[in-house]
Amino acid sequence: MEKIETLRWLGDADGRLALIDQTLLPVAFEEIELTTVEQVWEAIKKLRVRGAPAIGIAAAYGVCVGLQTAPAEEEAFFVRFREVVDYLAGSRPTAVNLFWALDRMTAAAEKQRGAPLDAIRAALLQEAQQIHEEDRAMCHAIGRYGADLLTDGQGVLTHCNAGGLATAEYGTALSVFFTAQDLGKQLSIYVDETRPLLQGARLTAWELTRRGIDATLICDSMAAQVMREGKVQAVITGADRIAANGDSANKIGTYSIAVLAQAHGIPFYIAAPTTTFDLAIESGAEIPIEQRASEEITHGFGRQTAPDGVKVYNPAFDVTPAEYIRGIITERGVIQPVTREGIAQLFAST
Repeated sequence: MEKIETLRWLGDADGRLALIDQTLLPVAFEEIELTTVEQVWEAIKKLRVRGAPAIGIAAAYGVCVGLQTAPAEEEAFFVRFREVVDYLAGSRPTAVNLFWALDRMTAAAEKQRGAPLDAIRAALLQEAQQIHEEDRAMCHAIGRYGADLLTDGQGVLTHCNAGGLATAEYGTALSVFFTAQDLGKQLSIYVDETRPLLQGARLTAWELTRRGIDATLICDSMAAQVMREGKVQAVITGADRIAANGDSANKIGTYSIAVLAQAHGIPFYIAAPTTTFDLAIESGAEIPIEQRASEEITHGFGRQTAPDGVKVYNPAFDVTPAEYIRGIITERGVIQPVTREGIAQLFAST
């Protein structure tokens, strides 16, 4: 099976960022090339690239794009650098990988102060590429740890998209399924459509069927019935930010799935790299929740489905309390049970 390259860099420091326009899937597969930081910001904001790890990688490359028009004098160059970083940081508020990647790019730039500007640009591109490759390795490691939690023949429910389209390769939650397939395990995956933008229907179902994995698409509201019928033995989703106590933010609807899994005695797992943890916040109450445009609900995909003037509340994420999470699958191992102490121990072990 041909690997999905969600995004890639073309050329040297004066090159460009190419990425799959995910807003067109599954009907059309189209790669777009971004040559300005404004285009990168728009791609992140409009979900042409989405998923916490992929957003972080895109932002890192976005810094490289933004500096191609920087002045040829060090002080002005770094003024431009800060403008680019601050601009990209405003694209989406919830996914912590965005800010983590921008912090890494900032540290790399500061380390190069005094060097020729061409050398600084080259070093920043190298840092962005390193972020990209590290995520690829982390995804595969998550898959190896997660696949051990599943047995041949199980049914698994997933929500939103945490696959190769959301990361450098293989994904987080979907990496578990892909790795299980590599090991010869046959799984049946139930895919929530994931309202209102249907990332499950448009993206996850597309990735799973391309891999030849048994996938069944369901409406979000069907999850309880599928669990009640005994079709699901585990739930695995991704995450966009995880607090120090294990509370996890993910696409809206994830919290509901976790509550349903608890009610049915089904283990609920989060699959996410350590870069998704934000140890600076104590609990999920501190995670900013992105509010998106009302048209995503009233005029989904260009068709009006609600009366004019109706009030709309459209949070893009919700937070699942740690107590509902059986384990968090990371590239360093599985945190189980999910406690503040267990998370701290995982980070202290490196």
